[in-house]
This record gives sequence, C-alpha cells and structure tokens, in this order.
Amino acid sequence: MALSFEQGPIRPPSEARSLLIRVTRNCPWNRCEFCPVYKGAPFSRRTVEEIKDDIDTVKEIVDTLKRMAWQGGFGGSIDRRLVEGILQDERYSESFRSVALWLYYGGESAFLQDANSLVMKTPNLVEVVSYLKETFPELKRVTSYARSSTLARKPVEELRQLKAAGLNRIHVGLESGSDEVLAFVRKGVTAAQQIEGGQRVVAAGIELSEYVMPGLGGRRLSRENALETARVLNAINPDFIRIRSLALPAGTGLREKWEQGEFERPSDEEMVHELRLFIESLDGIHSYVASDHILNLLEELEGRLPEDKPALLDLIDRFLSLPADERLLFQLGRRLGLFRSLSDREDPGLRARAEQLKEKVSAQFGGDLEQAIRTLAERYI
Repeated sequence: MALSFEQGPIRPPSEARSLLIRVTRNCPWNRCEFCPVYKGAPFSRRTVEEIKDDIDTVKEIVDTLKRMAWQGGFGGSIDRRLVEGILQDERYSESFRSVALWLYYGGESAFLQDANSLVMKTPNLVEVVSYLKETFPELKRVTSYARSSTLARKPVEELRQLKAAGLNRIHVGLESGSDEVLAFVRKGVTAAQQIEGGQRVVAAGIELSEYVMPGLGGRRLSRENALETARVLNAINPDFIRIRSLALPAGTGLREKWEQGEFERPSDEEMVHELRLFIESLDGIHSYVASDHILNLLEELEGRLPEDKPALLDLIDRFLSLPADERLLFQLGRRLGLFRSLSDREDPGLRARAEQLKEKVSAQFGGDLEQAIRTLAERYI
C-alpha cells in the first residue's frame, strides 16, 4: 500500500497529527544543498486512481476501527484504551496503527504528500481533493506543500478551484529571499518567483505558511539573508511565518561546503542576531510568527504582527543580554531537551541537571562546547 502516515506514541494532539496522502513521490527539485530529506530521490507523479485507491483503503480501515470501537465496549469512541491496544498488537499493520492514531487525534486534518503536490495538473488535483472531502466530510483542513516556482505558474483562478474543492492551506519552503543565497544553495527559485507564487496563493484566499531559515546565508550573507527574506515576506503578507534554523546533517551539499571551508557556518548566537534583524525588518504585514521546531533555540518566540513585534524583539534581547556563561548554559540545556523557555533556567532542578550535564558534555567534546551544541542539535533531524 502506498499510503504514508505520520507516526509516534500517543501524546497531546497538535496540528501535525494529519492523515498523510501521497500525491507525488518525493521532490521534483531534489538538488537543494541543505535538504536531507529528498536529495537525490527520484520524482514521479501518482495517478488519480492510485490516490483514490489509497483514500478508499483508509476509509475501509476507518470503518473497521469504528466497528471495533462499538464491539469492544468503547461506545463507538476511538479512545486511548483502544488505540493503545492496537499499538501493542503486532497483528496490526503500520498503516492500520497510523489511521487509529489519526482518529484518536480527531481525524480532522489531511496533508497531501510529498514536497510539491501542486505540480499535478490542477483538474487532477481538484478531483483528488474533492474525493478526499467526499470520503471524509468531517475534514476541516486539507494542506499541501508547494514550491514557489510552481505557484508562480499557477493561475489564481486554478488556485481558487483548489480552494473550492477543499484545499485550504499551503506550506512553502521559502528558506531565503536573497537571490544570492538561493543560487548558492541551488534552491531553483528566485526572490521574484517567491513573491509571485506567494501573492497568488494569498489572492486565491488559501492560507499560506512560509518557512524561513536563519543561517542559510552563512556568516558572509547573514545580513542580506535577514533583510531580503523580510523584504520578500513583506511583499507577500502570508498567514504564517515559520522559523526553521539552519542545521547541517551529514550527506547534504551545504555540510560538504562547510567541511571544505566554502561556507562559514553561523553559531546559534549568530543566528539569533540574524533573526532579530529579520523580525525588526518585517513591516506592514499581519502574519503570525511561529518558532515551532526543536532546532530553533528560542522556541517561545511566537506572536502576531504587528502588535506582538515589540515582545518578539524583547525576548531576543533578553537572551542576547544574558552573561556569556548563561547564554551557553541555555543553549546546552535547550539542545539537551531540558529547557524550552528562557525562564526554565530559573528552575532549580532543571538548572542543576543542566550544569551537571554541561560538565559531562564538555569532557566528551574536549571542551569544545560549540561543537557539542551543533552535534546535539543535529540529532533531532
């Protein structure tokens, strides 16, 4: 079966708990130097019938689970006891378990896979989204990834057709608004295309979430990366701006450039300085800024522009104004999974644990705590 589902232990629900429907296989542009996910992977479009078959398979699993919920004495509810029993029973397939988890989290969100579903012909994708909504009328959100270069070629009317069918959010990996940075990492798109594609989504009335990557320009292009990315987003005014700090996992072209001395990798602290300039330069938009990823040093950096801009800058300044040893302790505590906010440093238990682990980590890395911080961060990729 070609379905793909997000998996994991039972935990508090989040937006990520979506049913994943594979529309394309991997990324149509797999040469980006920083991407550890799709680089070198072959790309192909799946047929409408293949995708419909997958949706039908999910429906069969859903119907089976609902029967189990009644027959097992759960009153028709997909509750924790039922799901835990399924997760612990080896007779159930990976897909069956994934659908059970999806229902447990509400079964109200679906995500079209892989990296650029909108590369499909619009009538075909409209048919897929319509069929998905017909099969699961309780869906409140259908989301997809898309590339700016693809969106820049989509007529606004076609995007409106997709919205009418049920596609109501698009995620775009903008990464940078600097043409020099985009060319260096072989992103395959220009700043002008980023703006055109984003503006078309906004004009169609589809929610737009743009991902930005502090640090992608390295030390040399840090200022340009901040200013040009802000300029592009000011022209788009997306619904969401999501921060994804740079990391260089093994096997990526950008890591090879760093190891060969062709790229100056910024530190956590340097990326925070870049992030401050970026947020300071956002102007005239009403986007929601979210730092919702484990790789980001300041996870609590979140708020609506323009009203929360002073608070966002204040949080960054609070970190930068800490003494050097306190900044370092927070970075290590964050990368070790102990701290989620700056105030966590004030918890006696967490602080003592962080101090204890700092000594162990320092010894393990020969006193090179910067290397330790990078290595600890990259384990989350």
